[in-house]
Parts: sequence; structure tokens; C-alpha cells
Amino acid sequence: MEVVRPQVINRWISVTIVLFCLLFVSAQCFYLPGVAPQDFMKGDELMVKVNKLTSTKTQLPYSYYSLPFCKPEKILDSAENLGEVLRGDRIENSPYVFKMREPQMCNVLCRVVLNAKSAKEFQEKIEDEYRVNMILDNLPLVKPIKRPGQDSIYYQQGYHVGIKGQYAGSKEEKQFLNNHLVFTVKYHKDTQSEAARIVGFEVTPYSVKHQYEGDWSNNPRLSTCDPHAKRTVTNSDTPQVVEDKQEVIFTYDVEFQESDVKWASRWDTYLLMADDQIHWFSIVNSLMIVLFLSGMVAMIMLRTLYRDISKYNQLETQEEAQEETGWKLVHGDVFRPPTNSDLLCIYVGTGVQFFGMTLITMIFALLGFLSPSNRGGLMTAMVLLYVFMGLFAGYSASRLYKMFKGTEWKRIALKTAIMFPGIVFAIFFVLNSLIWGEKSSGAVPFGTMFALVFLWFGISVPLVFVGSYVGFKKPAMEDPVKTNKIPRQIPEQAWYMNPVFSILIGGILPFGAVFIELFFILTSIWLQQFYYIFGFLFLVFIILLITCAEITIVLCYFQLCSEDYLWWWRSYLTSGSSALYLFLYAAFYFFTKLEITKPVSGILYFGYMLIASYAFFVLTGAIGFYACFWFTRLIYSSVKID
Repeated sequence: MEVVRPQVINRWISVTIVLFCLLFVSAQCFYLPGVAPQDFMKGDELMVKVNKLTSTKTQLPYSYYSLPFCKPEKILDSAENLGEVLRGDRIENSPYVFKMREPQMCNVLCRVVLNAKSAKEFQEKIEDEYRVNMILDNLPLVKPIKRPGQDSIYYQQGYHVGIKGQYAGSKEEKQFLNNHLVFTVKYHKDTQSEAARIVGFEVTPYSVKHQYEGDWSNNPRLSTCDPHAKRTVTNSDTPQVVEDKQEVIFTYDVEFQESDVKWASRWDTYLLMADDQIHWFSIVNSLMIVLFLSGMVAMIMLRTLYRDISKYNQLETQEEAQEETGWKLVHGDVFRPPTNSDLLCIYVGTGVQFFGMTLITMIFALLGFLSPSNRGGLMTAMVLLYVFMGLFAGYSASRLYKMFKGTEWKRIALKTAIMFPGIVFAIFFVLNSLIWGEKSSGAVPFGTMFALVFLWFGISVPLVFVGSYVGFKKPAMEDPVKTNKIPRQIPEQAWYMNPVFSILIGGILPFGAVFIELFFILTSIWLQQFYYIFGFLFLVFIILLITCAEITIVLCYFQLCSEDYLWWWRSYLTSGSSALYLFLYAAFYFFTKLEITKPVSGILYFGYMLIASYAFFVLTGAIGFYACFWFTRLIYSSVKID
């Protein structure tokens, strides 16, 4: 009977405790107070909050009060988590105050006289199609828009600051400010009490140049807004033009509508905000094709390998003096350490770190921790989990490093902890400086930058060293076969086995598994729509794992059969090359789907997509490497070698 050593038990207990602590801390960070249902009685005060001004043309958010809108007596910032700050959210209070289930008509908010500077600021934001974002009871403000030629409607997040058009028959195009807002608050009433819950927050903006008689200081009545009419104002022949010395009066209406939508389903409207319905059938069809191809590749590989192994073992038992051929011929060199083995260890460890972050983030998303109502939760989760996964990055890098007969594990640990985050942080710092130069609220404040550096050097780096220490203390992995002292000469390869060609070919199939889903992800990021189909995303991630592993194994098998034993780096680059196609697709998306014209916005787009492609490279590269690593150890341990 086998006796389990106490060291093994202690090791598993330690790993379990660490994993539990990571999951507990992550769950606490994902939780956002204030998303629980809130009951309102008739007459209760409803506070509307304002968020950033956003534009799909510039991708540069600005604070709501960067424009001369009406302000409350004191502007208060709402508490924001790390993800909200990184996204550029700036949530503040506003002068819009409602009374639950008490309609208000022709409410005057304030009067503003534009000067040359403020008029120019409004004109620039209208020209760039900026939208105003507001929040009521954690629900974003949406504008219902009817589809052309259809009865159905879709919802646009926020409303435009203003519109462009011709004024009073003039051929000159001017900017008009949306200064009258008709809010519609939808509520679901409790059947057993008078309490109600808010389930919708919509707006219809209008531009109207308000008229009044007498002096403004005497609280005059507006002649352009009738509180007793069904529609208090309309886009009349006298919209509010944005020019120097123009008087602007901001007004609003509030309507309340009872709805059958329950509080638990109130986000359904926001999750269907795209102009076109998601083509579920095409996604499923693409995934099924990838699954079918993966199954075919797996069957071919298993049958071919079984025949090879049976053949080699049969020759050994019959003691036939035949020359070895195929992948068995390079058994004395296949586990020879590669050039730049230290760098390979670093990238493999970083890939493991990203794999752990991605996997746990998706699990939490499937469990509902990262719903759209939890603003900034996804970004916070990714940052914190990446920091915590440094433990596994150090462990993986040092284990591989020791197998390559390395001795300086501290140097590898330091490079693993510094290299990838350092490159990303340098790019991020340059991009943040550009955002700062544009005076955008999307610029990460100094305090948040300090917090990121603290997470990096205060938590991630120590965890990488702890993982490296544990991994290096374990016995080195033994190779299934012995390595010759003198390296074997690699014969001349066919053109299709050229490293560059095979690497580029290997990245096509993994990219094909994700490119349809990638379209919706890019749309949610750059066109300000909600992404919520995490179930499909998790399925695509699993398909990505399978395709990366199998395409790398297949190409590695062909490489070994052609007597080329330099598979270490090629296995990493084969699946990692899918990141190149991802970046090319991002460039295609930029020129076909986006309307970005400003150079700074273009630099930001390609800078962030470069970071995303780099992360995708280390993730897919590590998957392909470990698949090939397992494959080579398996086949060479299955044959008899003298």
C-alpha cells in the first residue's frame, strides 16, 4: 500500500489555501454595493447622476462639467472602483432631481449666456457627435430610436449634445444645442404595496430657443413651453443655435410609466442596443466547423501516431538492422535546450499568468459577478487576477528553467515579473500622456497610476518570486530520452516546412475560431455597446484552446518527421502568430467600421489594440507550447530506444 508523504499533503493544503484566498479576494473586489433592488414610495426623491461625455469618433471621454451645463450647488464625485477610473468614468451629481411618480413639466433648470469660449466648446463637441451619459438608480440613460422602415426600435446609450443642420432656410450649416430633455422613468409597481422599482430610464432631446416676457430675475413664464400640452415643446423653426452671446435656457420634463418588466429583467433593454441583431446562427455555424476540423485533425494524428509507434517498437523487438527514419531519428536532439531559453521561460510563464487570469475572469462572468450593472467590474477583475496569477507565472517559468539546467532562478523570476508588464506599462504611459494632453477625463490620474505600480511591485513581483522559489525547489523534469553531446545536422527542408511559412500558417485556424466573436468584442469596446454573451465567449475560448493545441501538435509532428528538432520556439510562435492576424483584423475594423479622424484617437486605437494583440500572443503561444511539450514527451516515452 502506497503511503502519502506529509510533504505532499502540506503542499496540496498550501495550494488550496492560496487558491481559496485568491478567489475570496477577487469576489470581494468584484462586488459592487448599490446594485441591489431599491424600493421607492410615491414622492421619494430620485437623484440623477451624470457620467462622462463620449464619442465614437474621437474615443476621448470628457467630464460632463467640462461643458458649461447647469451645475448643482456643490459637485460631488461618486465612489469609483479601479475599473471605472481606467475606463474614464467620472460619475458626479447633477441638478436634475425627480419626485417618484410625480410628473414635472417645463421645469427650468438654469439660464446660461454663452461667450466665445463656451460656444466654441459646445460646437466642437457637437461636431464630434458627443453624447451625454446619465444614471438613475444605476441604470444608464438611453434614447429610443425607431428603425427606418420598421416598427421596432433600438436604444442608443445617452443622447447627443446637439445636432447640425441648416437654420431658417439658410444654406449655412450651424450647430444646435439639445437644451430641453423629456425624461421617461419606467417603474414596476409592487402588487401588495405602494412601493415601486425603477426598470427604465429614457430620454427624448429637443432643441428649442426659449422665449419669455419681462426680466429673467422676476421668474417669468416661458412662452415656448406649455406644461398643459401633450408635448410641451417640439423641434420648432427656432432651435437653440450655438453662438457667441446666445442665451440658453435648459429645461426638462419628467414622465412616469408603469411597466410589466420586473427589476431582475430591467437590463434586457440595454443588452439589445446594437443596430443589427447578433447573428447567432453564423457564430454557432463557425464554431461547429472549427469543432469538426479539430475532431478530424485529432483522429488523423492518433491513427498516424499509433501506426508509427507500433512500427518502431516492432522493429526493435525483431532486431532488424534497418536505419531509423522519421521522428524517431532525432530522439537524441529533440530535448536539447533551445537558443534564448531564458526568454522562452519568461514568455511561457507570462502566458500561464494570462491563461489563469482569462479562465477565472470568464468563470466569474458566467456566475454573474461581472454583469453590465457592475460598472468597471470586468476591468477590475482582469487587473487583480493578473496580479494574483503572478504566483503561477513564476512557478511555470522556474520549472522550465530548471529543466534547461538553469541555476539563477532569481534572475528568471525578476525578468518574468518585469518584462511583459514593463512593455505594456511603457505603451500605456505614452498613450495616457496623449490623453492627458487632450485634457480628457480618460487620462488615468496620478493616484491610480501609483496604485497600479503598487499592485505590480507590491503584490505581483513578490508572488512571482514565491512561485519561482517553489518551482525551482522541486526536482527537475527528466527527459524521456537522453540528449547527445554533439547536435545533429538538420537536413535541408522543403519550402512548405520553412519556419516563417509554417508559423504564419499555424496562426490562421486559432484566429478563425475567434474572429466572429472578436467583431462583437470590438464593437462593444469602440462603439460603446454592452457585451454580455459570456457563455458564448467561454465556448469560443475552449475552442481556441483546442485549435491552438491541435494545430501546433500537427505542425510539430511534421517538423519532427522532416528531422528538424528545433521545435521549442516554433511551437510557441505557431499558435502565437494568431495575434498577428488579430492586429491585422483590428486595422481592417478601424478603416471599415469606425469614423475616427483625429490622429490622437487613431494612435490610441492602434496602441490599445497592440497591447491586446501582445497579450493574445503570449496566451496562445503558451497554449501551443505546452501542447507540443506534452506531445513530444508522450511520443518519445512510448517507443523503445537503445
